[in-house]
Amino acid sequence: MIKAQYPFSPNKSGSGPLFFIAGPCVIESERLCLDIAETLAKVSIKENVTIIFKASYDKANRTSASSFRGLGMKKGLSILGKVKKQFGLPIVTDIHTPDQAAQVAAIADVLQIPAFLCRQTDLLTAAKKTGKIVNVKKGQFVAPGDMKYSLDKAGKKSWITERGTFFGYNRLVVDFAGIPILKSFGVPVIFDATHSVQMPSAGNGVSGGNRDLAIPLAQAAVCAGVNGLFFEIHPTPDKALCDGPNSISVKDFVKNVPRMLELHDKVTGWRAD
Repeated sequence: MIKAQYPFSPNKSGSGPLFFIAGPCVIESERLCLDIAETLAKVSIKENVTIIFKASYDKANRTSASSFRGLGMKKGLSILGKVKKQFGLPIVTDIHTPDQAAQVAAIADVLQIPAFLCRQTDLLTAAKKTGKIVNVKKGQFVAPGDMKYSLDKAGKKSWITERGTFFGYNRLVVDFAGIPILKSFGVPVIFDATHSVQMPSAGNGVSGGNRDLAIPLAQAAVCAGVNGLFFEIHPTPDKALCDGPNSISVKDFVKNVPRMLELHDKVTGWRAD
């Protein structure tokens, strides 16, 4: 059994090596999660890099009520627990209501606050009380500078994830000028490459997207100084039950990890000159 052996310690001040968050958008099955996790564990060992496994047990903010939401909290957390135990990967997953925080914290290393909920005071404070890292996804409607108020609620063990900003209907854009503002808060800043190429509600009750843009935007984010990269990945993205159009393949993720690490090293060296 392949098992990641690295420590999970992305520097809380926002410095240190590049790390990754990756996994399927939603837990479709135990087999899918374990297969992807095994690949991620192999990559983490080969490249000596921290990779945090991400999958949602429930996608509570799908466009249509008929869309697949996941397997639910009980079964989903059980699967995430198996991923952690079998492959040594840290876990991040979403919470949507304050009452979920403590139960999810028993399994997850990082509690993720969905972008649409990034200003929900009770949710953020409940996540803070668990003592776990809180990854707050920047709302598509929030100015970078205003994220300081979310961080005040979520506490010092917080991260911020940039995932694009609304630009009219069905369109997101990435404002890379916002990255230095987010970094000024002194916490790790992550770039969600796959959600940033999403086209919200653009596909007859589901969100569309253009996955071909994910890698170029991730490269730009590394050059802008982010601390981590977030990718939703799937063996066959066109068949994914959630966010397929903006997810990249597992193979493409594996191929690009060393490239992103090399780019990060070069950019870090340039800044030191």
